[in-house]
Order: sequence, then C-alpha cells, then structure tokens
Amino acid sequence: MKNLRIIDHPLVKRDLTILRDVQTPSYVFRSVLRRMAALMAYEVTRDLPLKNVMVKTPLENTNGSIMEHSIVLVPILRAGLGLVGGFVEVFPEARVGHIGLYRDEKTLRPVDYYFKVPRDLKRAVVLVLDPMLATGGSGAEAITFLKKKGARNIRFVSLLAAPEGIKVVQKRHADVVIYTCSLERGLNSKGYILPGLGDAGDRIFGTD
Repeated sequence: MKNLRIIDHPLVKRDLTILRDVQTPSYVFRSVLRRMAALMAYEVTRDLPLKNVMVKTPLENTNGSIMEHSIVLVPILRAGLGLVGGFVEVFPEARVGHIGLYRDEKTLRPVDYYFKVPRDLKRAVVLVLDPMLATGGSGAEAITFLKKKGARNIRFVSLLAAPEGIKVVQKRHADVVIYTCSLERGLNSKGYILPGLGDAGDRIFGTD
C-alpha cells in the first residue's frame, strides 16, 4: 500500500507479542508500550532533515546537527496517551496537543469532544499517535482537524492497522504516511482489529 511503512524491528516484534497476550497485566502493558513507543520513534523520524551547527567540545570546535523542524505529538484520547511517554523520551523538546475522539458503538463513526493543539503547526512535524487504526474514522478526522489548524507535515503512528482503516485514511489524506508495527487481518463485526490486542485504552488503564 502506498504511504504505508511497517516497523519490523526485532525488538518491536518482541514487545508487540507481549502486548497481544491476554495474560499481560495492565502495569506490564503500560511499561512495554512505553518502551515500544520509544523504539517506534526512531523509525518514524528516521528521514527527518537536519540542520548543521557548530558545537564546542572540551577540546575544539566541530560540526554537529540539530533537528530542522520542531516536533508536535498529538495523541488521540485516550489510548494515544499510552504512546506519548516513549516519544517524549526521544523528543523531550516536543510540544504535545490532544484530540478527544470516541467511536460511536452503533454507527462506528467518530465523535469529537476535545481539541487542543500548539500554535504554529505549519513549520512542525506533527505525529498523530493512536495505538489502533481500525475503521480509520477517528484517524482521518483527527488529521482533518490538524490540517484546518495549519499542519502540513503529518505522520500517523499506530501499533496495529487494519486494511479497512488504512484505506479510509489514505482516501481522505493521500499525503499522510502511516507508520504501524503490524498490518492486521481485518475487523470483526464490532469494528475491532483481528487478531489485535483488545481495547488498547482498557488495557493501558486497567478498565476492562
């Protein structure tokens, strides 16, 4: 699929196996997810441009590099919060916005209830964080909101992605690259990813 990147690092595969396991308790789930998010951050930003700078070492001056663009993290509440910690460890200078969306269980369509993001998104690399790209409605809607606020360089980051959700996001936002750790088989009748890992929010916060 166009603009789809699969993160297949061995350590990511190892951690994803732990997250899938129904026996994994929420406190382990949270810890592993944070570690996995940090690993994902490296892959998601591998091709970002750098700017050359001069730095003074204890011995002499030398050339160095800094990020050319600022990073903005935008988790989709509430499950997206589980990815923020790992990304912030890699990008401590990142600004963080929040988008509140939930899926209507009958229509499977997204319903928004909160939107707060930093200013000046036009020059930033915006990473939308959501563990599950299922029907794609919430992800596509979140990207639409961000574009209306001026975001131009958006990447969507998920643990798992269903083909149905990928098609929806790509149809509405062909310019957005989707990063995921696994292309799943599909969705069940309730819109849950198969084989999946259950409800990511419930497993993160222990509310299942």
